[in-house]
Amino acid sequence: QVQLVQSGGGLVQAGGSLRLSCAASGRTLNSYAMGWFRQAPGKEREFVAAIRWSSGSIYLANSVKGRFTISRDNANDAVYLQMNSLKPEDTAVYYCAARLGYGSTWYSGDYDYWGQGTQVTVSS
Repeated sequence: QVQLVQSGGGLVQAGGSLRLSCAASGRTLNSYAMGWFRQAPGKEREFVAAIRWSSGSIYLANSVKGRFTISRDNANDAVYLQMNSLKPEDTAVYYCAARLGYGSTWYSGDYDYWGQGTQVTVSS
């Protein structure tokens, strides 16, 4: 059984930074991609960032480009999300996810494993 374990998150003021981590607990995954999604109260889950394991190519939502970065740890099938210049609109529960095969980078339904979620709250 594979479980994605998240850490990080918390409460920060606007303009601050947070780093989220997500690592597989259990067998090592050979993921096609790992990514981050977020869901704010009353809103749909939205794509934030993803990285392909084979190429290292990264994909960022327009709303976070220039502020967030994603990185990987191949040995642990881990992914990190560095969030800088945080805004109140970034407040959400953040979920990491792993996709094992072919699918859409941005579509949450194509991912196979999910972390437990981490609350990120940005105050103004």
